[in-house]
Amino acid sequence: MDFINTKEQLEIIKQGAVDLIGEAELLEKLAASKKSGKPLRVKAGFDPTAPDLHLGHTVLIQKLKEFQDLGHHVLLLVGDFTARIGDPTGKNETRKSVTTEEIARNSETYKEQAFKILDKGKTEVVFNSLWMDKMTAAEVVSLAAKHTVARMLERDDFSKRYKAGRPIAIHEFLYPLVQGYDSVVLSADVELGGTDQLFNLLVGRQLQKDSGQASQVVLTMPLLEGTDGVQKMSKSLGNYIGITEPASEIFGKVMSISDEMMVRYYTLLTDTPAVKVADIKEGRVHPRDAKVELAALLVARFCGEAEAEKAREGFGKKPAQDEIEEFILKVENETIGLATVMKDTALSSSTSGAMRLIEQGAVKVDGEKVTDKKASISTSPASTLIQAGKRKFRRVSFDQE
Repeated sequence: MDFINTKEQLEIIKQGAVDLIGEAELLEKLAASKKSGKPLRVKAGFDPTAPDLHLGHTVLIQKLKEFQDLGHHVLLLVGDFTARIGDPTGKNETRKSVTTEEIARNSETYKEQAFKILDKGKTEVVFNSLWMDKMTAAEVVSLAAKHTVARMLERDDFSKRYKAGRPIAIHEFLYPLVQGYDSVVLSADVELGGTDQLFNLLVGRQLQKDSGQASQVVLTMPLLEGTDGVQKMSKSLGNYIGITEPASEIFGKVMSISDEMMVRYYTLLTDTPAVKVADIKEGRVHPRDAKVELAALLVARFCGEAEAEKAREGFGKKPAQDEIEEFILKVENETIGLATVMKDTALSSSTSGAMRLIEQGAVKVDGEKVTDKKASISTSPASTLIQAGKRKFRRVSFDQE
């Protein structure tokens, strides 16, 4: 591999990053890599606690792709073991456990979804259950002896819970240790994570040093706010944009973000030149035009160019009468659950799926957005128009028995 100049590599790597701990070390590693022709081993981990990745996850994956484009070796770690513990980062209570079956299903989807950005042929996918399941009780105790309770309580979330008298389960202390041990097993040169992962990443540096390895460089990326522009993007908060959602949904959700957030999305999610992003930020490009371009870029990445063009053309277009399917539902009461109506009219394949769409703000009843998943609608009007996403419409009439 003919690597570019090490200082040029460093500048590319630093773009958009928040923390870079060991910058001088990284420069040395890059120089040694260029001299030997041996790529750096760059690690990032994702716990498969939910079936789909969203744009917040792709901030890290995008940075991994930059390392990959520079010629380095990407280690995509699927935390199928750490998912059983539950990452305590940012939580004020112990996470609920995820079943082994759910983890297995989610792990497979994570791999395929990540390859929407990463080069599959240049990515090594690893599962930390491969080595953690083989550890004996004595080895786990030995790993636990590498850190103190006092150091663990330096973590902001642990510290807040301890001071507030909220319980901290012993197994939660194992999470940063296992994440750090992963770096030892994989001999990682660099580990990426969100800013909320800084403590865990530093544990990896310490454990590598204790093991006689060169400590990994730690690089953190900003946490991407969701469509509300306030909270970290999260499925549980309903403010996320999933990368497996239909093109029209991704396009519409991107168009719903604020102009200020649009600049942040451009910076963290695309490789748009800084000069162009500056033009957008300074208002030299019309905000709506810039947002349409951003939506099209992201849809093209995850759904393809054809779907991006189709979503661009369809956005904001009012449905023709023949695009609105009509249904008559037999009812017994004066009200009926909105999620039930959506399921019965094929706006969703399940009631739970309908509830998720409602919570995400993707559902309107007679033009008014509804976000309460338990919302009910009246069965007395002549008909009700229900919209899910940008292009799905149902005209529903009720026949009271």
